[in-house]
Amino acid sequence: MGYAQLVIGPAGSGKSTYCSSLHQHCETMRRTIHIVNLDPAAENFDYPVAMDIRELISLDDVMEELKLGPNGGLIYCMEHLEENLDEWLTEELDNYTDDDYLVFDCPGQIELFSHVPVLKNFVEHLKRKNFNVCVVYLLDSQFITDVTKFISGCMASLSAMVQLELPHVNILSKMDLVKNKRDIEDYLNPEPRVLLSELNQRMAPQYEKLNKSLIELVDQYSMVSFIPLDLRKERSIQYILSQIDNCIQYGEDADVKIKDFDPDED
Repeated sequence: MGYAQLVIGPAGSGKSTYCSSLHQHCETMRRTIHIVNLDPAAENFDYPVAMDIRELISLDDVMEELKLGPNGGLIYCMEHLEENLDEWLTEELDNYTDDDYLVFDCPGQIELFSHVPVLKNFVEHLKRKNFNVCVVYLLDSQFITDVTKFISGCMASLSAMVQLELPHVNILSKMDLVKNKRDIEDYLNPEPRVLLSELNQRMAPQYEKLNKSLIELVDQYSMVSFIPLDLRKERSIQYILSQIDNCIQYGEDADVKIKDFDPDED
């Protein structure tokens, strides 16, 4: 049984920084993980790259040869990856054992995890290869400054949850850059009546029924909740990793270590 994290989120949400910090943390803990680059536009890395999509296809080459823009070129690259799952990806995965832990650093185009089926088919391929997969969705905490942006972030995360059909761990990244953390704390454990009141103040009266439905979706069904990530604090990333490990049942099938003790002498 293999284990995998699919790290997704909007562009600039801190996915690569999270992967780098996760690798450093696991290295300190003497735990082995392998970071995989799935972004064909990436250039510099702060972590050792175990697998790299640029060995299969590069965004710069696609833009130059096909005269596509950055977004169209990236979609083309990811669809090319989808076409080569049985060849390139399978060959790369064969280099790892059944109990290896892979972290996939994905591009930030939101359509990849909202409606384009590339990542969904990618995940299905991992499952066929006997991997337990968890989605790690990152949202920039500096984006959550008012109730409308909070609801927008929740809906984007929910869209990915519906599309990928996987366990989700939603993270508010860049907490170390937030100046007034009290503003963020209001959205970590939000009070529904307060959210609804704020949302009604921001929106036109004809949206009150819609606002109530959105707040009920977020609150009553507990579909979306965020965990703050402060990379200055080791316990922060340690807690998040423990939540992810629990989602993918990492270590549950490991052998129990038993230490023999000498019997007490009379």
